Amino acid sequence: MTADIESTGTDLIEVLTELASPAGRADPYPLYRRLRALGPAVLDPTGTLLVTDYRLAAALIRDHRFVKRPELALNAAGFEHWRERPALRLMFTSMLVRNPPVHTRLRRSAAGTFTARRVTGLRPAVERIVDDLIAELRISGTADFIEAFAFPLPVTVIGELLGIPEPDRARFQLLVRHWTGVLDGLTPEIVDRADPAAVEIETYFRELLARRRREPADDLVSALSQVDGLADDEIITTAALLLAAGFETTTGLLANGLVALLGHPGEAAALRERPELAVAATEELLRYDSPVQLLSSRTAPEELAVAGRVLPAGQRVVTLIGAANRDAEVFPDPDVLRLDRADEAPLSFGGGLHYCLGAPLARLEAQIAFPALLRAFPDLAVTGPAVHREGLALHGLIELPVTTGRAVRPRSRVPRQ
Repeated sequence: MTADIESTGTDLIEVLTELASPAGRADPYPLYRRLRALGPAVLDPTGTLLVTDYRLAAALIRDHRFVKRPELALNAAGFEHWRERPALRLMFTSMLVRNPPVHTRLRRSAAGTFTARRVTGLRPAVERIVDDLIAELRISGTADFIEAFAFPLPVTVIGELLGIPEPDRARFQLLVRHWTGVLDGLTPEIVDRADPAAVEIETYFRELLARRRREPADDLVSALSQVDGLADDEIITTAALLLAAGFETTTGLLANGLVALLGHPGEAAALRERPELAVAATEELLRYDSPVQLLSSRTAPEELAVAGRVLPAGQRVVTLIGAANRDAEVFPDPDVLRLDRADEAPLSFGGGLHYCLGAPLARLEAQIAFPALLRAFPDLAVTGPAVHREGLALHGLIELPVTTGRAVRPRSRVPRQ
């Protein structure tokens, strides 16, 4: 390996220990700065390469030569028979961690739902949902922003796309949070909590799939049921993954983004007065506090040269995209929120084969929601401590108390982007 890929040391152990603490997970960015000071890529105690450099991270996540080998981490955590655990089977047989040609087949089966034309066509529906949620906030005056807005907006949208009836959607908030905990940790406690959630999610989609085969509708589960060669288990893991990704990360984007905007009133005022900033603002909010902080389970199948660095065969790689998004070599004053940035695109949706399918939809929801909220509630404010999600891979809030303050009457809609 080249000299800038260092082995573990005392400083690294201290940073990783703090990063695993509740305070470190809530605000990892000072720790990322310390980690970057050790080098653009360092080896942790398990021999996994931790990448904080933006350009190296971008090259790695887009390099098709790397493969997903989740069984390495699962076996190391003591789950040699991981397929017998419902939460691990549902997550780690999904396309999130599959390699071509299986990944290609599964992704292609769902990709048509997220085409640019389909997403653009959802704009009126998203605008209506945002308007309705704002009207409810206007009446209540105070609320938990997660429960009142950041969860119902994306779960309504992805629920409609998948064909989940409206009365069933709320049940998935806690179920998905528990299930996706396995992305942050593979301890017996986490998996024990995730297993019953995964069983309920899997059972629901198995029953929904059977219903859609009898009574097809204009939704993704119906469409998947008609794809030749797709097994029932593949349809269920795909639907479950799209549900989780469809609202969990977007909820994080909306909550993290609102906190960032309210903490920078000048930038919030700019977006309120200039809604045409919504596209650039969403990219900056994704960069500033990404709802996904790291991408793991990538392995070099043979010795590979990437961005001028040689990685040995079998090298496991974790790209800390939350750290890469604040690389000062790419983003001047990286810890400053600046909505009019014209720097590189953030890595928050990954890249390459595993680039997030729902990225255009998440962007659309944020581009509509933030200007509308700021315009409707000029005095919107956080009224108490936020409660952070456990873990680091998925970074967000589970409680955010807010007050709307003085509301303004609705006026003309935000211009189309």
